Amino acid sequence: MDGPEAGKGTFLKQFFIRIMGWWKLAALPALAKLGFWGAGAIALLDSSTIPVPMDAILAVYIWNDKGHFWLYVVMAAIGSAIGGLLPYWLGRAGGELFLLKRIDRARFDRIRLRFERQEFLAVMIPSMLPPPAPWKMFIFAAGVFEMRVVPFMLAVVAGRTIRWLVLSLLVLRFGPEAVDLVEHHSLVLVAVVGVLALLGFGWWWIKKKRSGKLMED
Repeated sequence: MDGPEAGKGTFLKQFFIRIMGWWKLAALPALAKLGFWGAGAIALLDSSTIPVPMDAILAVYIWNDKGHFWLYVVMAAIGSAIGGLLPYWLGRAGGELFLLKRIDRARFDRIRLRFERQEFLAVMIPSMLPPPAPWKMFIFAAGVFEMRVVPFMLAVVAGRTIRWLVLSLLVLRFGPEAVDLVEHHSLVLVAVVGVLALLGFGWWWIKKKRSGKLMED
């Protein structure tokens, strides 16, 4: 690539490098000083545009203010749900073709089936999982398959709250190093979360069946 196109590519690259430098050196430290409001704002940006090590940031917040750990968890979960509206609306605006370019038809159909069967869990479970789970793909898919906004946000808040409550308990027990514990044992954590999700779904299904029988009687 020569001439104006090469110059344009170099300009864009330098522009994004400067933006990321400003974010890491100025914006992120400034937001971090805002306490639980900062946790919410950082989670919003992490979910919408700029990825950040959210677990590590929350771990520092929680360790430095142990008595209010729950407040950081709640604010971060709400911020993550609000930030997730950006990929959600992009998917809703016509993201089916975009999604099909990145995953094969078989996987696309499996994701669609999940949303048709139980859309709440299809969003909540990925929201519970630590990186490198493809969270944004499921959030984008929620828009593609036209999940309603309120259940979508509630599912994200529920999943993120569970994830970060578990992280909080680990941080309170082991210190900020618990983030490394989560990263190095992510498969175990995914398995535990999966079992809990299945138990929760089973309880919900049994309760639904019982309430249906009562209605019939």
